[in-house]
Amino acid sequence: MLLTRASSSLNAYCHWSWLKPTALWQLRLGYSRCIRNYSSDTKDPVVLDAEELAAWRGMLRVHSALTRSLDAELIAAHGLPLSSYEVLLFLADAPSGRMRMAELADSVLLSRSGLTRLVDRLERDGLIERVPCEDDARGFFAEITPAGRQTFRAARRTHLAGVRERFLDRFSREDLRSLAALWARVPLE
Repeated sequence: MLLTRASSSLNAYCHWSWLKPTALWQLRLGYSRCIRNYSSDTKDPVVLDAEELAAWRGMLRVHSALTRSLDAELIAAHGLPLSSYEVLLFLADAPSGRMRMAELADSVLLSRSGLTRLVDRLERDGLIERVPCEDDARGFFAEITPAGRQTFRAARRTHLAGVRERFLDRFSREDLRSLAALWARVPLE
């Protein structure tokens, strides 16, 4: 079961083996001292134990590695970074293929200024366009273009194949249900 596998040793999950033994010890010690939470009763720092640290670091490590790998694959195959793919995904799935800029920024977890720069690049590449908002003179929609839909469809095949190969195929259906249930327990706010 997934939870049983997740409770294996810190070494197995954190892959520290590329470090020299002294650097490994220093990194473990330093990281253990940095990752702290506070008990509500005493306000004393409570260092994460090995299982907590393995779960936390494992999630960070897997997210980082998958994001880098999927991003590199999309860039190599389509010249499209993962962040651009995500914008096209939300726009392709939106009614009329468009969203308010503020709503899009919240959906893709970018700041409004970060989204503006990304939209500038996508607009320059002809994949989306800005459309003035009829009921708000200062507002704009980002709208996917036909070229954007074509690029998105091609990139989606690559992206989904990568997600399956690098993540989903490594788990049973029971594992995936367990993971989904665990992620649902983490508040997003």
